[in-house]
Amino acid sequence: MLVNLTPHPIRIYGWQVPDRFNLGDHEPEMVIEPSGTVARLGQIELGTQHLRHCETAVEYVQYGHTNGLPPSPSGEHPTTWYVVSLPLALAHPRADLLVPYQEIRNLEGTVIGCRSLARPV
Repeated sequence: MLVNLTPHPIRIYGWQVPDRFNLGDHEPEMVIEPSGTVARLGQIELGTQHLRHCETAVEYVQYGHTNGLPPSPSGEHPTTWYVVSLPLALAHPRADLLVPYQEIRNLEGTVIGCRSLARPV
């Protein structure tokens, strides 16, 4: 089972479609609707610093905490796969996380889908 933990539908198109087209010009092979739960990579702000030779204030931020991600499965062979953002999957490598792969954009450059899902390893 696929569970979309992003706030957007995941549209998966075949390899025959162009890299850029307007939404509606081609039909996706599959659409994974959002589940209603959004997994996000959390952050904790640690403070602001002014660095020498840097013209703006710099925030120190700790990333890595997650919100909305179900507990990790106990076995090596998941039966439920969670589609999440790439930063979240890289911060929390797990056997049950998938990410959109080979993005497809509209003519303005906005991501509208992907060609497949990937499992970061």
